[in-house]
Amino acid sequence: MVSSRLRFSALAGVVALALAGCGQAAADTSAEGDAGSTIDIEDNNGTQTVASPPSSVVATDNRTFETLDTWGIELSAGAVSLMSEDLSYTKDDSVLDLGSHREPDLEKIVEAKPDLVINGQRFAQFHDELAKLAPDATVLELDPRDGEDFGSELKRQTTTLGEVFGKQDEAKKIIDDYDASVKRAKAAYDSSDTAMGLITSAGDIGYSAPSTGRTVGPVFDILGLSPALEVEESSEGDKGDDISVEAIAESDPDLMVVLDRDASFAPEERDEGSAPAAEVLEDSEALKDVPAIKDDKIVYFPQDTYLNEGIQTYTEFFNDFADKLEAQK
Repeated sequence: MVSSRLRFSALAGVVALALAGCGQAAADTSAEGDAGSTIDIEDNNGTQTVASPPSSVVATDNRTFETLDTWGIELSAGAVSLMSEDLSYTKDDSVLDLGSHREPDLEKIVEAKPDLVINGQRFAQFHDELAKLAPDATVLELDPRDGEDFGSELKRQTTTLGEVFGKQDEAKKIIDDYDASVKRAKAAYDSSDTAMGLITSAGDIGYSAPSTGRTVGPVFDILGLSPALEVEESSEGDKGDDISVEAIAESDPDLMVVLDRDASFAPEERDEGSAPAAEVLEDSEALKDVPAIKDDKIVYFPQDTYLNEGIQTYTEFFNDFADKLEAQK
């Protein structure tokens, strides 16, 4: 009897080991399948086939840097020179720096051997060159498209990146936070207040036109702000259009939405004559009687905006906007 039980235990052990081996083989096969799988993604240039998950990622679109960093996505290379200092990539020597759009070092992408390049914003002009230098990589571009709602485009970019990296839940959280901030800001805004978008740079003031002005302009559409001034021809330049303090004073805005372009850079990197936006506007004798200044209704974009401009930046700005106006009710 004892002998039979022993034989049965031994046989059961062999079967268990065999099953475990099969299970491990299945797991290994599944892992290999996952490593070699792909997904189809729609970007600005059509349907792109992307490795899922990608094994070597390069990022040049500064609207995506914070999202990728928050999700713990490792980069082989990127436009590190265009990243705000609080991102982990700027302290990681293993991330090859492709430089800035003004002084790019695109050849470094060859060393990175990417299978995915997230390109856009200031580097959009280098799409073809990057594709040539990294022929085995998918070049994904998710810049907000002309003629489309800017807020929806930021959310599209976030959703797509979530699909690429298997971070759908995290992407939804980012979008939910953004939507909540917009809702707050809209509720806090008095529709009878006229608003003006401004960009300060090197001590100068530029006008950012509603809808079209760089960074600041989309805020007018998203929140439904009433413009204090509209001009027939305006640019999308990062410094805005030339405007005199007299023209600002004459338009008499109740509210100002301001981007301090220089705030993203260390003092030694700023243009000559640079001064904080608050100093340029609030200390101006010509603007002292403007309602926005008298009533302390100036909302400044986050300091790193010029190097970020992603969905998180707008979420932070809209919450700051709501905080400022709610406190005055």
